[in-house]
Amino acid sequence: MGQRKGDIWSVSPIVKRKPARLMTIVRQTLIGTRAPDAAGVRRAAQAVARVVAPTPLLPFELGGSTIYAKAESLQPTGAFKLRGAWHRLSALGADQRRRGVVAFSSGNHAQGVAWAAARLGIAATIVMPSDAPAGKVAGTRALGAEIVFYDRTSESREDIAAALAEQRGATLVPSFDDPWIIEGQGSAGIEAIRQLAALGLGPPDLCVICCGGGGLSAGIALACPEARIVVVEPEGWDDMRRSLAQGTIVPVEPDAPVTACDALMTQRVSPLTFDVLRARGATGVAVSEAAIEDAMRFAFAQLRLVVEPGGAVALAALLSGQVEPGERTVVTLSGGNVDPAQFAAVLAR
Repeated sequence: MGQRKGDIWSVSPIVKRKPARLMTIVRQTLIGTRAPDAAGVRRAAQAVARVVAPTPLLPFELGGSTIYAKAESLQPTGAFKLRGAWHRLSALGADQRRRGVVAFSSGNHAQGVAWAAARLGIAATIVMPSDAPAGKVAGTRALGAEIVFYDRTSESREDIAAALAEQRGATLVPSFDDPWIIEGQGSAGIEAIRQLAALGLGPPDLCVICCGGGGLSAGIALACPEARIVVVEPEGWDDMRRSLAQGTIVPVEPDAPVTACDALMTQRVSPLTFDVLRARGATGVAVSEAAIEDAMRFAFAQLRLVVEPGGAVALAALLSGQVEPGERTVVTLSGGNVDPAQFAAVLAR
């Protein structure tokens, strides 16, 4: 489909001519018209519980309120993404498993898919940006996945992955634009409800959630129907916030600022995630890079957790006062895959 130039793939003219059609064909073939739902989230929770233990729900005090942090940074791959990956891949039939899977990701979804694929004996190919964090690339490789790099400034990961999937007859596993993925991520919400119940508390009345494409947010929205949903994104990359406010999907602006949140650099959210969140009346906020670093330092000092920038945005919204806590507030710490030198620099500032 292309020629390798160093570590970057040059996409063939065929892919460049018809990317939208390729994505449409692959999505219609593999996903169809099924929408994610609460029953699917419950099934996903059962599937995930068979392979990993629940992540901790850690309480901390903030302005007289108790907040409960869902520490997804402590997953085996360092992020919540293995939930959706496991639900998606474990649902594949025998023939689909033989033909393998293709995914695209800057790192957390990549590792989640690679982790699930390794345990199920499925060949996995991951399309990753050439500037992906080294630790995420190494983690994906260590799990046995094939990596195809691309240039995020001139190429489309979705187009490359769709072309690979079409050529190989493989299953495309998007990072959020898939009902199984959304339901799998929602298993974190099911766990949180059970963990609060074990403390003698009712379900969360507010969920503050890190958001890139919206898979985790939509999944938790389905899992926690009684909760108010607030999605949080870095400033300039708050397309879900703006989409929800305007009632229609809008992309990230072309002059979006630099952000340390590589995991949340989604150019456009999907109808699947947007529709779930809009139906639930979700709202969004955007947080600054400074607030994100404050949240990373807070998580380390108060919760003894290493949290990456994209995994700290929801906490940043609470700490900065942009979101007022409820009586039973759950906040996601969605990932901890941060470069050690970058994390050390944040702590030192």
